[in-house]
Amino acid sequence: MNYRQLTEQEIAQLQAQQCRAESWDSIQVAPNFTADYIHNVRFSGDITLGVFSESFVCEGGINMHSGIRNATLHNVSVGDNCLIENINNYIANYTIGERTIIDNCDLIVVDGKSSFGNGIEVAVLNETGGREVTITDKLSAHTAYIMALYRHRPQLIKRLREIAMYYSDKYASDRGTIGSNVEISNSGVIKSVRIGDYCRIDGVNLLSNGSINSNIHAPVYVGHGVICNDFIISSGSKVDSGATLSRCFVGQACVLGHNYSASDSLFFGNCQGENGEACAIFAGPYTVTHHKSTLLIAGMFSFMNAGSGSNQSNHMYKLGPIHQGTLERGAKTTSNSYILWPSRVGAFSLVMGRHISNSDTTNLPFSYLIEQNNTTHLVPGVNLRSVGTIRDVQKWPKRDRRTDPNRLDLINFNHLSPYTVQKMMKGREILKSMQRASGELSDVYSFHSTKIKNSSLRNGIRFYEVGIHKFMGNSIIKRLEGLQFASDEEIRRRLVPDTDIGRGEWADISGLIAPKSEIERLITAIEQGSITRLKEINAEWEKMHHNYYTYEWSWVYEHIESFYGIAPERLTAADIIAIVEQWRESVVWLDRMIYEDARKEFSLASRTGFGADGSREEKDSDFEQVRGDFESNPFVCATLKHIEEKSALGQELIERLSKVKS
Repeated sequence: MNYRQLTEQEIAQLQAQQCRAESWDSIQVAPNFTADYIHNVRFSGDITLGVFSESFVCEGGINMHSGIRNATLHNVSVGDNCLIENINNYIANYTIGERTIIDNCDLIVVDGKSSFGNGIEVAVLNETGGREVTITDKLSAHTAYIMALYRHRPQLIKRLREIAMYYSDKYASDRGTIGSNVEISNSGVIKSVRIGDYCRIDGVNLLSNGSINSNIHAPVYVGHGVICNDFIISSGSKVDSGATLSRCFVGQACVLGHNYSASDSLFFGNCQGENGEACAIFAGPYTVTHHKSTLLIAGMFSFMNAGSGSNQSNHMYKLGPIHQGTLERGAKTTSNSYILWPSRVGAFSLVMGRHISNSDTTNLPFSYLIEQNNTTHLVPGVNLRSVGTIRDVQKWPKRDRRTDPNRLDLINFNHLSPYTVQKMMKGREILKSMQRASGELSDVYSFHSTKIKNSSLRNGIRFYEVGIHKFMGNSIIKRLEGLQFASDEEIRRRLVPDTDIGRGEWADISGLIAPKSEIERLITAIEQGSITRLKEINAEWEKMHHNYYTYEWSWVYEHIESFYGIAPERLTAADIIAIVEQWRESVVWLDRMIYEDARKEFSLASRTGFGADGSREEKDSDFEQVRGDFESNPFVCATLKHIEEKSALGQELIERLSKVKS
């Protein structure tokens, strides 16, 4: 837009409306500017003003005309149709977009050059330092993961920090921005904060040195009593109700509120924190904590729900708070649980009680860790049959609140994947070797500071075998889906992978499940300098995520011989039929176990507390009115339908392959 200077008539009108300026010549205005809606304003420095021709309908139906009233502006550019009024101190060094409302605020200022939260070092996992993550607007959970944990690759860490600092320096400025269609009201001090479009800030106490990356697709809300220092809040997130953040990154669609307190912590996609406290945590996607008495400290989590009173210790009162721990994806803690770091809990495991020994159950996923008499008892694999596990897996995609088309975190929701199944394979071998070493009649087995009962060990082997059959069979059926085959040779050709990528070990990079070979390729490219920008790194993560199922099949193909005892290049239709029958048996058996687990929620014991002051019949009726009956429960119906569908799917493939001539 071509701005012009004020006319003498406009200057006289502004003066009559109690406006003052250090120099009227330093004020530039839009061609169609009128001074009718500017009252009691003090101008200094370079000022640019748009037009003020529109009105706003505010909460309660009050009509407010755009304009500037009762404010002091210094080095400020104001877009068209903004409303700025009742600024107690001043606004300085900001560019403000169009149709933005700033009302009843104390101070909004940029004082010197700022990177707006970019480049801040967050001391995750180890409070004393050594695993710092440099935060930026484009930080993904996956990049943060390798920055925090791959300290054995110093060149990688050096390069990642250089890339982050390049981005920070590129967007550093002595002038802040407040986007278009922003609302800032009833707030205290906002200092060196960059605010994106459609953001709403209402009643904050203090925002200092940060970025709020709101946009039209995913607005951000920052509410009453919030205090944030050295922070980045990503699109679609909500920070409200007295939350206090210091040196924190808040990922997309997170919710932090109800006086939640966090320092030196990272929260990625769809995390939720209320009432409790976080210190030096790496909260991967879907980390959830609701309870006032819950402390998460020096831990790495994802897809985790912390029960009330959950706590961890990272301090042995010797060299300081230097210990850390990991709850792998899907792990949960019950009320009043306690874990002494360092420890590592396997994926989709449940922690109950107070655990004072340093255990590592990474290769025994889907387990219960139960404390009895200060001893950790391990029940391997049992969570595979839990209705709670399946419910969690089903609810996560449905609860994805991200509406921004540019997603920072690439989240794989599968609970059975090469990552978890490789651990189940290792777990099965571990349990079998323990059985061989100590004898099949041993009452109790010892494993990494835990105890495993004989019956639990035998059941664990069975659970893992069923889980592996389910995953491997699913992949094989999917590979052969919808195709007709005339010979075994045609089947074998179809089974050959499209790529060698996917063979070997896999990793869960905070929500992204990918082959270690691909992660190594990316890391090497960063170390060697062929990848030098954050957007290039994020593009590589996206490529891995996009090709997951292609890579998954390469892994399955590699393990067919070791699990089924048949080389894939010699498989016949009859072999596939046998695999599918075993798969169908495993799926139905596991679903039946889940079905029976769900039934417990409708038992007589579960009805305690229903039908107050009434008879048994009233208790049953009250229960059914609130909870419904078992057979019509949506989850139960879905489980029965799943059994039916999987049985039919297996039968269809069996019939199709039965026509193949050997």
